[in-house]
Amino acid sequence: MSNVLHQSSIRSLPLLARGKVRDMYAVGDDKLLIVASDRISAFDVILDDAVPGKGQLLTSLTEFWLEKLAHIVPNHATGIDPATVVAPEERDQVVGRAMVVKRLKPILVEAVARGYLIGSGWKDYQATGAVCGVSLPAGLQLAQKLPEPIFTPAAKAEIGAHDENVDFDHVRNAVGDELANKLRDITLRLYAEASEFAATKGIIIADTKFEFGLDDNGVLHLMDEVLTPDSSRFWPADQYQEGTNPPSFDKQFIRDWLETQDWDKTPPAPRPPASVIEQTAAKYQEVLTRLKA
Repeated sequence: MSNVLHQSSIRSLPLLARGKVRDMYAVGDDKLLIVASDRISAFDVILDDAVPGKGQLLTSLTEFWLEKLAHIVPNHATGIDPATVVAPEERDQVVGRAMVVKRLKPILVEAVARGYLIGSGWKDYQATGAVCGVSLPAGLQLAQKLPEPIFTPAAKAEIGAHDENVDFDHVRNAVGDELANKLRDITLRLYAEASEFAATKGIIIADTKFEFGLDDNGVLHLMDEVLTPDSSRFWPADQYQEGTNPPSFDKQFIRDWLETQDWDKTPPAPRPPASVIEQTAAKYQEVLTRLKA
């Protein structure tokens, strides 16, 4: 796609925040317009180069999963057409890449579910034999499927800083026992159901992170992006091999390239060659095509 959007510029609505990928605008007092740009971040650093079509893919996948998992927990979708809340000349910035959602009070914990031992979980396990305080059997290998999925939360960081893995006690202290238990249980249920579905499409969901918020009545809602290549590790099941770092349909591809560079993971990031950007875009597209087939 040629219409790359690195940053939206909606002037008909108040800008509230720009995240690593999404720009948020106020729609009245009770709703938000979330625009998914084509920006890509790795190691919590936003790269200078955008990935063409990425915002549309992320939005399409999020809408797909919100509908499929709506019976488990309410979500922030409103069904309102984003093109109806912006000025006519701004509609090209939102078509296919934006959602009008409920304005919720965010819970400042990233709810991470892991079914396989990879990434920071593998590093934690090598150092301590546990991940986020969850003890695991000795002798597990890289990318090994865990005996059962585990809840491994992270404390949300400011933009540009790294999210920090925390244990369940941290979550209980932050939000209370009842909500902490609900977050854990719903996270694991969402992961289990999504993983079961993805398996029928030849995809392993190694891990994923969810974000939640509360409405004015204290009702828990799933929000932000859901089960996208930005928030999850998707592996092709036919290429999975225990003990090796599997190829992936997500931004792990661009992370792997960055790991080969002489870079201390602080801005600015090295600029990937066009071929790496193109292959990243293709991987994002393939996971969408497979899941929606």
